[in-house]
Amino acid sequence: MEKVVLQAERRSVIGKQVNSLRREGKLPAVIYGHNFEPTPIVMDLKETTKALSGLTSSSLVTLVLDGKEHASLVRDRQRDYIHNRLIHVDFQVVSLTEKIRAKVNVEITGISPAVKDFNGVVLTGLDEVEVECLPQYLPERLIVDISPLKRIGDGIYVRDISFNENVEILEDSDEMIVMVTASTEEEVVSVEGGEAEPEVIEKGKKEEEIED
Repeated sequence: MEKVVLQAERRSVIGKQVNSLRREGKLPAVIYGHNFEPTPIVMDLKETTKALSGLTSSSLVTLVLDGKEHASLVRDRQRDYIHNRLIHVDFQVVSLTEKIRAKVNVEITGISPAVKDFNGVVLTGLDEVEVECLPQYLPERLIVDISPLKRIGDGIYVRDISFNENVEILEDSDEMIVMVTASTEEEVVSVEGGEAEPEVIEKGKKEEEIED
């Protein structure tokens, strides 16, 4: 992937006063990490939003502060969902000579014949895997192709995946990533003295958590 470079300046404005920066099209942020004291910074909102839009939590970003480049990971993004804009970002400085642990997002792709031919249902297990490596070797994502899953019960496990030789996967090898299961059909309950009627089971609705 092309190197992502972002310009940053130190900021003295903190607390509720940062709203004035946001009105000027600026993005408050903080940088901390390896041999680096936590430092409030400010960045261009438009430029930063565009650069970070396609990146994951394991994507390496080069942050330029005081004329010096810092290899960093995006550790937290706070967003104003009403106005659909970033309002704060945390960057963690990492050393390119020391291994780190990070979570890599799992992305499912392809069409399973078990779903198409046998009405199977795709059940996902892990949505991210933990790895250890030097920061420059961090995968941005793990793409899992489910097209080889031909029968009900077929699955893909941690033991079935791999990155390059520079990346060690820390998850249990027996952890399931994705599996095709049989679809659940409505049970028919016999009603005494009457016709069979489908059993109605009321299910509660979970609130979805939104992550930045």
